[in-house]
Amino acid sequence: MAKEKLVMIGNGMAGVRAIEEIIKIDPNRYDITIFGKEPHPNYNRIQLSTVLQGDTTVEDIILNDWKWYEDNRIKLFTGEAIVEVDTKNKIVVSNNARQVSYDKLIFATGSSPFIVPVEGVDKQGITGFRDINDCETMIKYAEDHQNAVVIGGGLLGLEAAKGLKNLGMKVSVVHLMSHLMERQLDATAAEMLKQELQQQGINFLMEKQTVEILGDDHVTGLRFKDGSETEADLIVMAVGIVPNKELASNASIPVNRGIVVNDYMETEIEGIYAIGECAEHRGIAYGLVAPLYEQAKVLAKRMVGVETEPYEGSISGTQLKVAGIDLYSAGEIEGDGATKAIRVHNEFENVYKKVLIRDNKVVGSVLYGETAESTRLFRMLTQQEDVSQMTSLSILQPAGEAEESDVASMPDDELVCGCNGVTKGTIVEAIHAQNLTTVSEVGGCTNAGRSCGRCKPMISQILEHTLGDSFDGAAQKEAVCGCTTLSRDEVVAEIKEKGLTNIREVMNVLGWKNEEGCSKCRPALNYYLGMIYADYKDERESRLVNEKMHANIQKDGTYSVIPRMYGGVTSAEDLKKLADVATKYNVPLVKLTGGQRIGLYGIKKEDLTSIWEELDMPSGYAYGKTLRTVKTCVGQRFCRYGTQDSMGLGMELEKKFERLDTPHKFKMGVSACPRNCAESGIKDIGIVGIDGGWEIYVAGNGGTDLRAGDLLYTVKTKEEVIEVSSAFLQYYRETGNYLERTSKWVERLGLDHIKKVLEDKVACQGLIERLNKTLERYNEPWKEAIENDEIKDKYYSRYQADLVTN
Repeated sequence: MAKEKLVMIGNGMAGVRAIEEIIKIDPNRYDITIFGKEPHPNYNRIQLSTVLQGDTTVEDIILNDWKWYEDNRIKLFTGEAIVEVDTKNKIVVSNNARQVSYDKLIFATGSSPFIVPVEGVDKQGITGFRDINDCETMIKYAEDHQNAVVIGGGLLGLEAAKGLKNLGMKVSVVHLMSHLMERQLDATAAEMLKQELQQQGINFLMEKQTVEILGDDHVTGLRFKDGSETEADLIVMAVGIVPNKELASNASIPVNRGIVVNDYMETEIEGIYAIGECAEHRGIAYGLVAPLYEQAKVLAKRMVGVETEPYEGSISGTQLKVAGIDLYSAGEIEGDGATKAIRVHNEFENVYKKVLIRDNKVVGSVLYGETAESTRLFRMLTQQEDVSQMTSLSILQPAGEAEESDVASMPDDELVCGCNGVTKGTIVEAIHAQNLTTVSEVGGCTNAGRSCGRCKPMISQILEHTLGDSFDGAAQKEAVCGCTTLSRDEVVAEIKEKGLTNIREVMNVLGWKNEEGCSKCRPALNYYLGMIYADYKDERESRLVNEKMHANIQKDGTYSVIPRMYGGVTSAEDLKKLADVATKYNVPLVKLTGGQRIGLYGIKKEDLTSIWEELDMPSGYAYGKTLRTVKTCVGQRFCRYGTQDSMGLGMELEKKFERLDTPHKFKMGVSACPRNCAESGIKDIGIVGIDGGWEIYVAGNGGTDLRAGDLLYTVKTKEEVIEVSSAFLQYYRETGNYLERTSKWVERLGLDHIKKVLEDKVACQGLIERLNKTLERYNEPWKEAIENDEIKDKYYSRYQADLVTN
């Protein structure tokens, strides 16, 4: 029997979850094709705020990597949008003129940010906050702009504001209402939130209505209805979302606010469905993930002919994802005349809790400062439990008091992770069957806690209750990824003990759940093997996508080419090469980078090989988990303040350490005097010249998580600088987690511990010898990667949209 052709428009969380559910029930039912307008596989949009705030990377929030599509025989076209749906002939047409026929069609087109329709809204410097591109836009603006304004004091706006603040910008939040998050918080909790964010450096302009965006071509500020103004180099619109319904409307599919669906996510046209933020169900278009995953389960069962209960709407909880703030709300916030409230307001500990009760049932809750009861209260709300026999203390416990019997009394079929539909029974079964001991391991096995993370405290309680005395709360480890329950240290120890020498061997011997691994663990294993074995042959296939091509992909699908310029020093010959290439290939942007190099931006993928060959310059590794740059000032050769030869030392360090794989990107700076023109105080290793020697600073960070470097040592000669830098680098390589910056690594291990290791002469010499041995294996691997047609073709097919894996 021939498979039916299923086409899905959109590659987001809701739609792909529906595909997952379909495959789980009947993997051979459909020949599946997915179109996604972004150049990425499916990722966790809930965690975009953590990317903006600098807590995670884009790679960390990928939910289904390229291989998942391949393993499930899904045709994926990324960076390609559908522009026409012909319902009569059952054909979709993309912006690349690709035509694909379907038997069943799912609209999963998501939503777009609502852009306030005021004068000047067409200027440059305005963005929403809905996808990776928006994050990258804000991060880029923060590099050379100062003032950011976020319009909207709701959940998304506050997450954007915190992220921009972390990026070093001055941030103001403009809000029309009298208090923040008015849909989720009452006035008391909102004021507590506002005060906390003000202490973190965010300014608030309350009860302000924007009437005009100022500036010529680019924004310079805002004018409000009351006549006041504020400066702005960047404006982020976070005042709501608009379902993407135009494509459906143009195909004569009924729409209202969104694409109208019934209780089975069906539109009025047979064989056409809609799910997620683009869908309108009973007059509501949901924007939170839990309802969308509920819709996905109903839709999947409907599409494979399995009987299912209808989708009848959702009640969802809200958790603010801003570092240092614990906040949760669900259901009603203010209530009515028939509603009674139980409140706890502990100003000393900055804790506020309110539960609203009507007809002896919980109808809403607001928690600020302590949210441990959120899962229990949400259960009482959704299950409509009768609380008439409960005391106020048993309904809402005072801050710091726990209810030990809560987990024990939970039935096995009760949902713990609402986002992913995981019950207590599923978690307990997995703990016993897989010998799980941590929240991370539970997430890897069941998906519980891997979306918003609100249920992690309850998962921890279930672990403690299930394991009893064997539960070790202090030993909560972080698994490498969802393919294994092993931590970084356990994987490295097993590789050494068992003599494992390649990625496939590691996965087979250590019992990887996914025998091919994923986009998170394969690069990590490739790094750990290279760190352990000095003669390890790098597996280019397991590199992160940008590293495979030695070029960063840009938001429009083009690439950047940034050659190496040692210490920021170049020559007339190299400048001429760059100019000739830029002219010949019509490069749209030639820019001096922050790392004292010249970058070519907007390169077409088919020109990458030729450009590298014609430049005949080594790659600057602007994309790599390796040494990026060694920034230098002009030093004593030219500067009247310089006390040391910063350029000479910087070039020597860069030539020594270039191409060396490290857990994360690594930056250095060499300044000739304490005026620090090379910004050595915020580098992974920063060197400052002083009279008679050098100061060596480590673990600085000038990015989203700003951190001043710690003084490691003061030495007299450049030879000592190189030795200390070598030992420090190698110890970081050997003990750092993959994708862990030195700032986090030093804080985790402690500076005193690292100094103790480096001051052990035998240990220090061993580190230097192992590093030098490793350096012997590097010989311009960028040429090998660029010239390897097999790798290049496979990379393009996965990344650019033409992945066909029948």
